[in-house]
Amino acid sequence: MAAIASSPAARSARLGLRATPEQEAVLRRAAEVAHKSLTEFILDSACLAAERTLLDQRLFMVSGSQYQTLMELLERPEQTNEGLRDLFSRKAPWDAK
Repeated sequence: MAAIASSPAARSARLGLRATPEQEAVLRRAAEVAHKSLTEFILDSACLAAERTLLDQRLFMVSGSQYQTLMELLERPEQTNEGLRDLFSRKAPWDAK
C-alpha cells in the first residue's frame, strides 16, 4: 500500500485546517524528522490514513477455521430468500429518477 504521490506542480485542490499550537508543533517536528515540508508530511500522512480506512472496508482477516466455514457456506446450494428477492426487484433509490 503506497500513499498517493503527487508533485507540487500537479496540486490544484486547496485544503484548509485549523490546529492547536501543540498539534502544529508536533506536525512540524515530525515533518523535519521525515525531511519533508509540512504540507508533504500532512498530505502523505492523511492519504496513508485514508487508504488504511478504505482498506479496512475491503480486507478481512480470518483464521483458517473461519475461512473454511465461509467456504463451506459459499459452496452450499442456494436457498430461496423472499426478502432478498423483494429487495432486488425494487429500483435503487439513486436510480429512481
